[in-house]
Amino acid sequence: MSETTETMAAPKAVPKAPAKKSRAGWIRDVALLPALVVLVVIGGLVNDSFLSVDNIVSILGSSAALALIVLGESLVLITGKFDLSLESTVGIAPALGALLVIPAASAGFGTEFPTVIGLLGILVVGALIGAFNGFLIVKLQLNAFIVTLAMLTVLRGVLIGATNGKTLFDMPDAFFALATSTFAGLPMSVWLAALAYLITGLVLRYHRVGRALYAIGGNREAARAAGIRVDKITWLVFVVAGVLAALGGLVLTGYVGALNANQGNGMIFTVFAAAVIGGISLDGGRGTMFGALTGVLLLGVVQNMLNLAQVPAFWIQAIYGGIILIALMISRFAGGKPQT
Repeated sequence: MSETTETMAAPKAVPKAPAKKSRAGWIRDVALLPALVVLVVIGGLVNDSFLSVDNIVSILGSSAALALIVLGESLVLITGKFDLSLESTVGIAPALGALLVIPAASAGFGTEFPTVIGLLGILVVGALIGAFNGFLIVKLQLNAFIVTLAMLTVLRGVLIGATNGKTLFDMPDAFFALATSTFAGLPMSVWLAALAYLITGLVLRYHRVGRALYAIGGNREAARAAGIRVDKITWLVFVVAGVLAALGGLVLTGYVGALNANQGNGMIFTVFAAAVIGGISLDGGRGTMFGALTGVLLLGVVQNMLNLAQVPAFWIQAIYGGIILIALMISRFAGGKPQT
C-alpha cells in the first residue's frame, strides 16, 4: 500500500476521548475549587471591601489578560511543548499595532494607518511570531524551550528598540475598549476570556482536533501512527497561542491605560503558575480548560488579597513560586504520576 493511501485511511484510527474520566482526572479538575472558596472566605473576613461588587469585578478584569495567555500556553503544554516567548508577544504585538496608528510626534512610525489596521496588525504579529516558533520547532526540530527562550529575548529587545524605551499613551480609544467597555456590569475582556475558554473546552472535549492534541501530548509517535497530522496541528497550536498572547497584550494595554517597553516582562512565571496549579501537565497530554481557568482565578484572588494587605510586589512572585511547588506535589499524589 502506498504512503498516500495509508495517510488517507489512517485518520479513521484517531483515538477517541475516553467515555468516562478517571477519578484522578476529576480530582485534578476540581482540586482548586475548595482552595478558591477558602481564600474567598478568608479575604472577606480579613478585609470588608474584598467581597464588594467593585472588587470582584476588579479581580475578574485584572485576570482577563492573564486568562487569555494561560489559555494559549495550556494548549502548547497539552501538546508536550513549551512557549516562553508569549510574555514578549504580550508587549511587542500591541506595541507594533499602536506604532502603526499613532503619529510620529507620539513616537509612532508616522504611518498613521486607520485604527482597524492597527488592531488587525496586533493579531497578525501574534500569529507570525507563533508561526515562526512553530517553523523552528516543528520543521527544524529545534528544542522548544531554547527556541522560545531566545525569541523571548529577541522580542523584548525589538520592543525596547521600536518604542525607544518610551511609554505609549496617545492611542485610539479602540485600543482600550476591551478593558473599558462593559456588558452586564463586567468588562468586555472578561466576556471575551470566558467565551474563549468555553469554545476551547468544547473543542478539546468533543472535537477530533481536541482529541488529537491530547494524543500528541501523550505519545507523539503513536499519534502519528494513528494518522494524526502531528506536525501540522502542533504548528497550528503555536500560531493560536501567539494570537491569544497578542490579544491578551491588547487587553492588558487597555487595563493599564498605556503601553510601556516592559509590558509582559516576567509574566511567563505567572502564566506557568496558573497552568500548573490548574492541572495542566508539563509532560503533555493532560489538563482541562476548567482547571486552567480555576488556576487563573486563584492567582487573581491571591494577588488581590496581597494588594489589599499592601504586601510588596516582590513577595508576590515568591508566593507564586511556592504555589507552583505545592501544586506539583498535589498533582503527584492526585494524578499518580510526577510532572517533570
